[in-house]
Amino acid sequence: QAFDLSRPYFVSEEKTKAWGLLAAIVALNLAAVFMLVQINEWNRVFYDALQNKQADVFWQQLWRFLWLALAYIVIAVYKFYLTQLLQLNWRRWLTRHIMGRWLSHQAFYRLELGRYGAGSGKRAGVPDNPDQRIQEDLNLFTSYTVSLVMGLLNACVTFVSFVGILWGLSAAMDVSLPQLLGGGELHIPGFMVWMAVLYCLVGSAITFWIGKPQVWLNNRQQQLEANFRHHMIRVREHSEAIALDGGERVEGAQLSLRFSDALANYLQLIRKQKNLVWFTNFFGQAAVVFPFIIAAPRFFSGAIQLGQLMQIASAFNQVQDSLSWIVNNYADIAAWRATTNRLGGFETSLQGEENAHDGVSLQSGARLQAQALEVDLPSGESIMRAGELSVQPGERLLISGPSGSGKSTLLRVFAGIWPFAKGRVQRPADAMFIPQRPYFPDGSLRDALAYPEPASHYADTALEQALIDAQLPRLVGQLDRQAAWNAVLSGGERQRLAIARVLLKRPAWVFADEASSALDGPAEAEVYARLVQLVNERGGALVSVAHRDSVARFHETCWLLDAETGRVRETGVSALV
Repeated sequence: QAFDLSRPYFVSEEKTKAWGLLAAIVALNLAAVFMLVQINEWNRVFYDALQNKQADVFWQQLWRFLWLALAYIVIAVYKFYLTQLLQLNWRRWLTRHIMGRWLSHQAFYRLELGRYGAGSGKRAGVPDNPDQRIQEDLNLFTSYTVSLVMGLLNACVTFVSFVGILWGLSAAMDVSLPQLLGGGELHIPGFMVWMAVLYCLVGSAITFWIGKPQVWLNNRQQQLEANFRHHMIRVREHSEAIALDGGERVEGAQLSLRFSDALANYLQLIRKQKNLVWFTNFFGQAAVVFPFIIAAPRFFSGAIQLGQLMQIASAFNQVQDSLSWIVNNYADIAAWRATTNRLGGFETSLQGEENAHDGVSLQSGARLQAQALEVDLPSGESIMRAGELSVQPGERLLISGPSGSGKSTLLRVFAGIWPFAKGRVQRPADAMFIPQRPYFPDGSLRDALAYPEPASHYADTALEQALIDAQLPRLVGQLDRQAAWNAVLSGGERQRLAIARVLLKRPAWVFADEASSALDGPAEAEVYARLVQLVNERGGALVSVAHRDSVARFHETCWLLDAETGRVRETGVSALV
């Protein structure tokens, strides 16, 4: 999964910059290890000078250390800067790449639909909270991946550089074997190296055993935090309805429950981390004195001087630290694995939507025609079966039926966005849909009216006339006003603004889903008269979903949907009035 998520950036149009930064970071890592080797040699000379009371060598080595430290600091600063730059560039590219895929093929809509059928329907296992995947997980993934890969590279180079030094400084050890193993002595060259390897193997095994549950707990923590945040967003979005219903206490209880779940999981996580911190701190502190304990007998016997003892301790710590990379980074590895698993699931879902062949076969044509339609709910339940349906230019069709019979779903099928359907649909390309809950982006009124096209495509006079025709004259002078229009407009005003958008763009075919349900009688009559006039002038047709008898008079024919049989029956609108 990590490779599949990483590869696209390094073969993208930014590959030259990416590989250049990576090469520079690798070079700086090699330079940093080289400086550590020089400092290790400096340890021997400096401490020998102290032991032998060589003042001139002591001051000479202090000046040498100043230059070594300065060079190491410069390398460390630029290694940090270039690493952060690589992570920033990678995150920017990957976020745009994943966000583009999420917004293409209606994947954002299809994944959201799939959540409602998860577990029993056709899209079980759909990832939740895609906003978290894109905003937070991509940041964590790029940050952890760069940090861990560079850390692992540094550990490998450090090990290769210092293991030879430690081997050369280590004396051989003769170990007496028990009679059970045949007796005699076992000659072990490079004894300090083998002790470092043994020390780290034991530490890594214990760390893995203690820290294994953290991967699952990290993953669950992110999910619970996202659920808590998502519910708060829902309270914001539906604040008026909740206030009118007096639902503050219920929502507070729901939020408290979700927050408690997140806290309970986090408590489990910090308990596991506490156990890991106990061990890693013990492991790290023991590593400071361990080489002295092993090498001290040689020092006290006069076999080595103080400088060599300090050089052995320094080399041992470098080898031990490089071999203890898993121990030192286990918490980050656990978080990285959890993040990678979440992104891997999101990536799989995006690929599934990109490769999906579900939904109707949608083609362009001069009329609306549907054949062999089979429409289901996300749960897999069948709601509609129709052999052939058609609407000719010039017709005005009303789709009616009881709630839950699939009226709005049928419009989504005609739009080509409903994935839980089979059949063939032919529809004119010059068409617009008015949803039950129209969307308006935050910003200027002219942007909300022209959405999704740039407002610059339309003259101010056209924008103002559309508002007047949709019974919104009070907004005519507010084209440049910045606002959250979904929040500041009433339900009826939002519906009229959606109709104004249609009147502005003048499509030949209009599909309206309960487009006037929040309007009073006179306003409804006026906007529907405008829509009828528009489609007549453009040689198209009007297809509406509505419950009101007052809407029926603007239509000529009617499709009645039967919720029990899933059949569609054509009749005249007079049967509804």
